[in-house]
Amino acid sequence: MEHQQRSQAHLSPSGDTEDIVALLAPRLAYFAGVARTEHVTRAAQEMRVPQSTLSRAMVRLEQDLGVDLFARRGRTVSLTPAGRTFLTSVERALAEIEKAADEVRADADPTTGKVAFGFLHTMGSETVPGLIRAFRADHPRVRFTLVQTYGEAMLEKLRAGELDLCLTSPVPDAPGLVARRLDEQKLRLVVPADHPLATRRRVRLSEAAEETFVTLEPGYGLRRITDDLCKEAGFKPRVAFEGEEAETLRGLVAAGLGVALLPPPAFPRPGVAELTVTSPRAAREIGVAWLEGHPDTPPVAAFKKFLLSRRGSLLT
Repeated sequence: MEHQQRSQAHLSPSGDTEDIVALLAPRLAYFAGVARTEHVTRAAQEMRVPQSTLSRAMVRLEQDLGVDLFARRGRTVSLTPAGRTFLTSVERALAEIEKAADEVRADADPTTGKVAFGFLHTMGSETVPGLIRAFRADHPRVRFTLVQTYGEAMLEKLRAGELDLCLTSPVPDAPGLVARRLDEQKLRLVVPADHPLATRRRVRLSEAAEETFVTLEPGYGLRRITDDLCKEAGFKPRVAFEGEEAETLRGLVAAGLGVALLPPPAFPRPGVAELTVTSPRAAREIGVAWLEGHPDTPPVAAFKKFLLSRRGSLLT
């Protein structure tokens, strides 16, 4: 006998979406199996669940929706118009879930999985390509999602779960994060080639106290280091320009716009002189960071181990 349309739904149309999903989701695969076979016993055998469990699940699903999904004749069933409408969306939803499951399993695969890796702009031209090339010598099929940005933005992405690991400076000391120092990079005072200091090889930073500086924007680790070093040298830098790329700053120095504290370039830049700073000690620490307590997939664990093995030789 066919069920009649139920007069009162267990869930009202205005019910909370999360409540509806929590109630319906566990039964969707059962519904699709019964709809496909049009036989409760056969569906129970295929899905390896007791027939009684399957029957109760279908009754409860209809009660929650307040709609008859099946017309029943013994253990044989057929979809009602409402059931056919519901099946279309259920099959689409189950296909998306299966696709998502395949993707996350693929990302965690030890051989072909994915690593989401963030790094500083100044690490992008030589250091990071060299690291990935060396790592992939032993893990040739591991995939990378790369994010190149400044330090604070990278830590935000790490906390949001968008990154597995990040290469940053200064090495963060913050709740919820684990960081390990990997290397140190000397900073140089970069001046125009025709600057009075350009004939020098070494300079005290205090000798640049009256100069105009070009720097990275606030929020960049190198900007914070520049401000701290200048403060230690006894002055606050007069800033003519704030940018996002170290090589842009180097070009502006060559154009005579100011001086800058920068790491060594990947390739020599004409129009500038790069001076060793003798006082205060001008260097930045480079480290790797990750979320505390966050489980690593095999490819992430392998790349983390590789980075930690480069302690002291990251930049060489």
